[in-house]
Amino acid sequence: MEQRALGRSGIDVSRVILGCGNFGGIGSSPDFFGAGETEAEAHELLDAAWSAGITTFDTADAYGGGRSETYIGTWLRAKGAAVRDRIVLTTKTFNPMHDGADRGLSAPRIRRQLESSLARLGVDAVDLYLAHEPDPATPLEETIGVLGELRQEGKLRAFGGSNVDAGWLEEALVHGRVDWVQNAYSLLERGDEAGVLELCTLEGLGYTPFSPLAGGWLTGKYRRGEPPPEGSRMTLRPGPYEHLRNDRIFAALESFEEQARERDTSPAALALAWALASPHVTAVVVGPRNPGQLRPALDALELPLSPPERDTISKLVV
Repeated sequence: MEQRALGRSGIDVSRVILGCGNFGGIGSSPDFFGAGETEAEAHELLDAAWSAGITTFDTADAYGGGRSETYIGTWLRAKGAAVRDRIVLTTKTFNPMHDGADRGLSAPRIRRQLESSLARLGVDAVDLYLAHEPDPATPLEETIGVLGELRQEGKLRAFGGSNVDAGWLEEALVHGRVDWVQNAYSLLERGDEAGVLELCTLEGLGYTPFSPLAGGWLTGKYRRGEPPPEGSRMTLRPGPYEHLRNDRIFAALESFEEQARERDTSPAALALAWALASPHVTAVVVGPRNPGQLRPALDALELPLSPPERDTISKLVV
């Protein structure tokens, strides 16, 4: 699989990044800790990703209350140095590890949480580290300062921000060297086109969007006038995507599915190809629930879109 330089970080990542947010839970929500993929299922997904050439894995300390990092760590130990030394790991911090636990990006907390992540992952340093979201209770100078110290100490190689806007990024760059941004971005979530993408390119930062399928809305699973499939995100955590449930979006999705049919591909593959075709995007983070769901990402790599083709698809959602 093709590798791309993550901005000026000096680190290469696979064009498809395996998102491990459902290992042992559903994201960082304590309500779902212990749900999601079991350790055996997580290992099966990691095996499939590795076999497909995916060498970059994305997790967070609070995913599954630490279970995601633990499952990746046991997989790495089982594979040994030959595999471990080729894997690029991203982890993050901000969210509480359990109900009632602290959160945030203060310097002491970041140091504590990174040490706990390294222990669960079974590594001495993590390649990529993210502030999982902004912390209004901590001065950004403090956060960027400690991340820079940890890079100098060799505990991490590069760091960035997730769920951040252009204002956060501009201020962070004043306080230190930020390497990349990881935000939600898809055909249906285009907020970063208003400033973040341009700023990343101007400053030479990487950009690795998550949720490129908009929580499944770009896979064809949600239909006008039909209830969402049982167990889907719209039945478990509909809040972030409830605004998409309207006639304008359903009409756009129907046109988008026609574009996929014309190319003899799936809507999911076309959605990922659209994201990968952006000159701003380094790699996309995908979160399959089983090995078969990796197929659209691999198909997308074989579906290059020209700038005019991408523009035509972009105009389906205005």
